[in-house]
Amino acid sequence: MCMDQQNYRGKMSLLAWERETGIKLVQINGQRRYGGPPPGWVGGPPPAGTEVYIARLPQDIYENTLIPLFQSVGKLYEFRLMLTFSGLNRGFAYARYASLQDARRAIATLHRFQLRQGCAIVVCWSTQKRELIVSGLDASVSQQELEARVQMFTEGIHSVTLHDSPCQSQAKLAVLKYRSHEAAALARKALMEGTPKLGKAGIRVDWLDPQLKKKLQICEEEPLSSQVQGGESLAVPRPVAPSLSLQNVLEYLNMLCWKHCLRTPVFMTKCVEVKANGWQKFWYQVVIPGCPVPISGFTWVSSDMQGQSEHEKAKVAAALHILQVLSESLVSPCRANSLPFPKS
Repeated sequence: MCMDQQNYRGKMSLLAWERETGIKLVQINGQRRYGGPPPGWVGGPPPAGTEVYIARLPQDIYENTLIPLFQSVGKLYEFRLMLTFSGLNRGFAYARYASLQDARRAIATLHRFQLRQGCAIVVCWSTQKRELIVSGLDASVSQQELEARVQMFTEGIHSVTLHDSPCQSQAKLAVLKYRSHEAAALARKALMEGTPKLGKAGIRVDWLDPQLKKKLQICEEEPLSSQVQGGESLAVPRPVAPSLSLQNVLEYLNMLCWKHCLRTPVFMTKCVEVKANGWQKFWYQVVIPGCPVPISGFTWVSSDMQGQSEHEKAKVAAALHILQVLSESLVSPCRANSLPFPKS
C-alpha cells in the first residue's frame, strides 16, 4: 500500500473515531490539540514538569491511535500533535499528564514501544524550551521597535533582549522569552513563516542554544581591561588589574577558544624571581588543544591583592595575553596568518 493510501485510511479512521467518541480536536498554527483541559477536568492545570515528548511517529498515525495509548498509562491533561502544511503529522507530539507520577509511568512504559513492526517510538521528558533566538536583525533596530513587532504577531511574550551579534558585524540578534513552551513553539512557527514582519528577509528564528545563551551572557558583562602583561619580560613591574577575577577571564577565554573551534586551555606557571618589595616574576605556558604550539611568556604579580594567590594572578595575566592574541586574529586577517591558531 502506498503512503498516500495509508494517510487517507489514517485520516478516515481519525474522523470515525472523533464521531464515535465525541472528542473535539482543535487545530491551530501547525498543531492539533486535545484537552488543555480535557472534558470533566476539575481544578487548575498540572504542575510544571508533567509533559513528555514523543518522537519517531509514523506520518500516517493519528490521535485515534495515540491518545488511547497514552491515556492507558495515566490521566492526560493535554495531547498536542504537530502537523505539516498538508495535514500529515510531523513525527512528534507532546503529552501532558495530570501528575508527575503519570508522566514517569508514560516514559517507563512507552519509550521504545513499537507502534508497528520495526517502528519504535521515543518518549522522554519535554525540555520545555521557552526562549527563541532571532538573528540577522538590522543594527539600527531598537528594542522598543522589536518588542512592538513581536507583540503584534505573537502571544505570551515574557521578555525581549537585544544583543550585538557575535558572528556578524553591523547586525543584532534578539532573545525572545515566552511564558510557556507552547507559546514559544507557536511564536517560532509564526515568525518563521513571516520573518519580513521583523524588518527584512534573511532573518532566522530558532530555539536558543544553551552554549549561545552563555556566550551572550559573557559578552554582556563589562569588557575586559586592555592591560596585558604577558608575552615578554617586563622591565618595570606592573600589576594585573585587580578588578579581574580568574573565573571571569577564563570564561571569556573559553568562549573565544570555542569560537576558534579550540578546546579548554591548560595553564602552567612557575615563579622565577622575587623582588624585595614583594613583586614576583612568573613564567607561564598555555597549551590549547587544537593549537600546534604552546604560548608562553613572563609576567610580574604583586602580593598586595586580596583573594587570589600569586599563581592565580599569573594565570589571569596569561589568559589576558591569549585573549589579546585571539582578538587580534579575529580583527586582523594579516595578523591571523602569523598566529598558531587555526582559521575559524
